[in-house]
Amino acid sequence: MASQAPNSLPLLYNDLQPLNRNAHGNYKVRRMSGHPQIGKTHAVPVTVDEFAIAQRHFPIVFSAGDQPVPIALMGLHEDTNTFFDESGQLTEPNVYLPAYLRRYPFVLARLRPDSDELSLCFDPSADAVGEFDEGEALFDGDQPTEATNAILKFCEQFEEAGQRTQAFMTELKESGLLMDGEVAIQPEGVEQPFIYRGFQMVDEEKFRNLTGDKLRKLNQNGALPLIFSHLFSLSVIREVFGRQVAQGTGPNRVQQPATVEA
Repeated sequence: MASQAPNSLPLLYNDLQPLNRNAHGNYKVRRMSGHPQIGKTHAVPVTVDEFAIAQRHFPIVFSAGDQPVPIALMGLHEDTNTFFDESGQLTEPNVYLPAYLRRYPFVLARLRPDSDELSLCFDPSADAVGEFDEGEALFDGDQPTEATNAILKFCEQFEEAGQRTQAFMTELKESGLLMDGEVAIQPEGVEQPFIYRGFQMVDEEKFRNLTGDKLRKLNQNGALPLIFSHLFSLSVIREVFGRQVAQGTGPNRVQQPATVEA
């Protein structure tokens, strides 16, 4: 495998090292005790493979910009996560955990810009990979163990889901269905609603007016159920808002427009 890390790092990753038997022959992988950065991360990428289950727990919206990606909102303000505590521990065992978080601290990364080869890498700052007494070995002599092969397979499946997600986003953009998002929440006893912006969503009016070939194409490509999952999930924004209020991380009672940045 290549020996240098990429210049840009994915969300939550502080560093990347390519996994290889020479440098990491004695390393083991163990369950993470927590990741404080997750507790301060309010939006996590999700793939289209996860829409059906993720929409039951999180609002699924699309990041702003020319290359939007689907994101699950775990909080409505930066540095706020209503599902993880400050130490990065999941506070509700039954909530769905997005594959992006389950993949950490591993990732398939392109280490050289002139090569399409992806290498299995890990974040050495995580407490999950190292020369521990406990955990599962990553190598058995010169060969990767079953644990390493399982990690590699999961990362490969995530990359494949990512390609399907890119295709879906291209379909949305070409169909002209994306618009700047805005959600207003009017709590009882508050004169003015709290406004959340800074993301994209499907334009329901344009979606309802689709006919003929455009609608048929979305159906044939499997995009329709994904769009419905996204739209259904928007109602969960109120639940996340309520969680923030209950946890003391909600907005002030004085009206101040808020922005969801992703």
